[in-house]
Amino acid sequence: MTLLPALATRLAAAAPERRVFVAVDGVDGSGKTMFADAVAAEVVSAPDPRPVLRISLDDFHHRRATRYRRGQRSAAGFRLDSYNLEQFRSYVLTPLKPGGSGSFRRAGHDLRTDAVLAPEPEPAAPNAVVLVDGLFLHRRELAPEWDFSVFLDVPFAVSAARMAVRDGSPADPDHPLLQRYVGGQRLYFADSDPALHATVVIENTDPQRPRIISATQASYRGG
Repeated sequence: MTLLPALATRLAAAAPERRVFVAVDGVDGSGKTMFADAVAAEVVSAPDPRPVLRISLDDFHHRRATRYRRGQRSAAGFRLDSYNLEQFRSYVLTPLKPGGSGSFRRAGHDLRTDAVLAPEPEPAAPNAVVLVDGLFLHRRELAPEWDFSVFLDVPFAVSAARMAVRDGSPADPDHPLLQRYVGGQRLYFADSDPALHATVVIENTDPQRPRIISATQASYRGG
């Protein structure tokens, strides 16, 4: 069995009596969204399928004034001020955890318009796999929320090159224009050590051939 079907089978079988919360973490350009979408497709078509809710932390940014209050190039600002965790908790985690209403809001912020969003709540199946992708998901405020978590390991040289193709940003991770983003993620590695806390670490330099590695082999840990 290849990695994705095996992972999906494991998630589909986990705690069938309740919702299961799954995180897909990794640096910008590591392939989080594509990987999470692929896992979701496998879960709903597994031998014992179950419904999946796909949520992205990128839909829960702080407004621009908060994100850049430490400066446009602040690594600490990127690490600490990017995401509205209180809103994410209120819209997603609290209502979908045991004892919650069972209805969630899929997004809280429009990054393009900088508008705060309050969409109508959507009901969630009581046995759904809640599959969340995003940066910094193993931070201390969120790590206890996950029943299962993935850290996608991709060196900055590779991820920056991918971002250059996608966004037109510099391909060199040490370029001054990337100091906010790469620097913020290095701060995250230092304060949270996500590979150590993930359920599984996946080397995703080649998205067509993801492979499980140990935490000690993660590129940021010198593996």
